[in-house]
Amino acid sequence: MAVRVLVNMSALLGKGSELARMRASHNAEVRKESGCEQFDLFQNTENPDQLLLVARWTDQASLEAHTERHRGQPRVGADLSGGPGKGERYEAE
Repeated sequence: MAVRVLVNMSALLGKGSELARMRASHNAEVRKESGCEQFDLFQNTENPDQLLLVARWTDQASLEAHTERHRGQPRVGADLSGGPGKGERYEAE
């Protein structure tokens, strides 16, 4: 069963566009990982410092492999972030 992950992120005041640009190459690399069907970052049109990461993985094992692969690495754009994002996982048919 596919797994959808939604992560709400906040950038520091006025840094949303810069954070989105900084994460673009990282997101492109993640899209190449086995089991990744989607890994896209969206910027809120009303508040550009609010970002939403939308990811879809073929199954829980693919998501866990991704998580393990990136464990211990610094978050891309952490210096522009307003803190860790809040993620939610959903199963999708």
